[in-house]
Amino acid sequence: MSDSYDVVVIGAGPAGYVAAIRCAQLGLSTACVDKFQDKQGNPSLGGTCLNVGCIPSKALLDSSEHFHRIEHQIDAHGIKVKGASIDVPTMIGRKDKIVSTLTGGIKQLFQANKITHLHGHGRLLGDNKVEVSGGTEERVLKATHVILACGSEPIDIPVAPVDDKLIVNSTGALDLNKVPKRLGVIGAGVIGLELGSVWRRLGAEVVVLEALESFLPAVDHQIAREAQRVFQAQGLDIRLGCRVTSSDVSAKKVTVRYSNNEGEQSEELDRLIVAVGRRPNTADIAAPDIGLELDERGFIQVDDHCRTGITDVYAIGDAVRGPMLAHKGSEEGVAVAELIVGQVAHVNYDVIPWVIYTAPEIAWVGKTEQQLKDEGLPYHTGMFPFAANGRALAMNEAVGRIKILADAHTDQILGVHLIGPYVSELISEAVVAMEFSASAEDLARIVHAHPTLSETMHEAALAVSKRALHKTN
Repeated sequence: MSDSYDVVVIGAGPAGYVAAIRCAQLGLSTACVDKFQDKQGNPSLGGTCLNVGCIPSKALLDSSEHFHRIEHQIDAHGIKVKGASIDVPTMIGRKDKIVSTLTGGIKQLFQANKITHLHGHGRLLGDNKVEVSGGTEERVLKATHVILACGSEPIDIPVAPVDDKLIVNSTGALDLNKVPKRLGVIGAGVIGLELGSVWRRLGAEVVVLEALESFLPAVDHQIAREAQRVFQAQGLDIRLGCRVTSSDVSAKKVTVRYSNNEGEQSEELDRLIVAVGRRPNTADIAAPDIGLELDERGFIQVDDHCRTGITDVYAIGDAVRGPMLAHKGSEEGVAVAELIVGQVAHVNYDVIPWVIYTAPEIAWVGKTEQQLKDEGLPYHTGMFPFAANGRALAMNEAVGRIKILADAHTDQILGVHLIGPYVSELISEAVVAMEFSASAEDLARIVHAHPTLSETMHEAALAVSKRALHKTN
C-alpha cells in the first residue's frame, strides 16, 4: 500500500466519500481517512448522514408514519384495523439494516473505484501530509491535494448534559428501546421536529422547548405558521420562548427547568432529546502551526471554490460556511474534484433545496417572502392548496400548499415554498427551474401529468399571474 496519493480526503460522509469517488473517476490516486464506527465498533463509511443522521432518521419517520396512518387515517379508506401495536426493537432493527446496506454500498464503491480506505483520525500536517492515528492504521500519508470533509457533531449544552440513558442527543434518539410516555425535546429546529414527530406518532406525549420566540424563522413565515398549526393539532406541544436553565436526572425521570414570559417552569419527563443544532467537527483537524484558519465558530475558512489558505488544501461540507446539508456537501465534493484536474466547476448556493421530513413535509428553495420585503424587491405571489388537488384528495393527504414568489418586473422565480405530501420530491422541479433562471410563466407553460401532486406546482405558477384554473379565489 502506497503512502503517497494524488488526493487524500479526511472524512467519509456525503461530502468526503463523494469527493473521493469523483477524484478516482477522474484518474487521481485517492485515499480516504475516516474514524466513524458502527455500533459494534467496526469501521463504517458514510459519516453522520448514513450512520446516525439523514438515513436512519428517515427510516424511523417512515415506520412511525405507517403506524400513525393505521391508527388514525386508515379508516377513511374503508380499512378496519384493530389492536395495532408497535414493536420498537423490530423498527430499530429495520433501521439498522438499511444503514448497513448503504454503508456497505459505499465500501463497494470504494473498492470498485480503487480508493484506499484508512480507518482512524486524520490530521493535516505541514507539506500536505496527513497523519492517521487512533484506528486500525497508524501512518503518515503524502498528498498532492488534501480535501478536509470532517463533518459536524451535535452541540451539547451544560444545562442538559447527555448521559446516553435518559438524556440523549440526535444519535441516541435513534435507538430508544421503547416509546417513552413523556418525551422532551430541546430545540424546535429540523432535527428536533423530525425526532419529536417519530415518537409522537408512536404514542409519546412530546413537549418541544424552543428558546426562540418565533417558529422555524428560516422558513417562509406563512408556511411556518401553517406548519406550527398542523404540528400542534397532531399533538406536538410546541412551546416558544422557553430557555432551559437546568435539568436533574433520577433513576427513571428527567426534570427540566426552563424560563419563559410566565417565569420559572418545570417538566418531569421519561426521556429528553437535546437537539439544539450542530457544530463543525474541526477539533484537531490540523497541526496548529500550519496556518489552517478557522472562524470564531470553528468553521474552516474557504473561498468561493472551497480553497483554504493553504495551497492545494480544500474544505467542504458541514465544516465550512453555508447550510449543513448532505447534498450541499456532496456537490462541493464533486466541484473540488473537478477543480483539481482543471475543469470548470461551480456550486450555486442560491438554489440549494431545504427539506424538513415531518408530516406534512416542508421544503423550500430561494428567497422567502420576508427576505424579499427586507430587501425591497417587488414580487408577485402565486399559491395553490393541496386541498384542491385531485391526487392529494385521493391519497387523503390534502393538507398544505405551494407558494411561488416571482420578480414583479421580470417574472423570474425568486423562491418556492411548500408544505404538504411528498414535497421533498416536488421541490426538485423548482430547483431545476431556478437553476435555469426560469420565470413563473415558463413553469406555467409546462404540461404536468394528471392526476399528480406536481399539478399544484403548475397551478401555483399560474396563480402568480392570477389565472389558476382550479382555484376559486
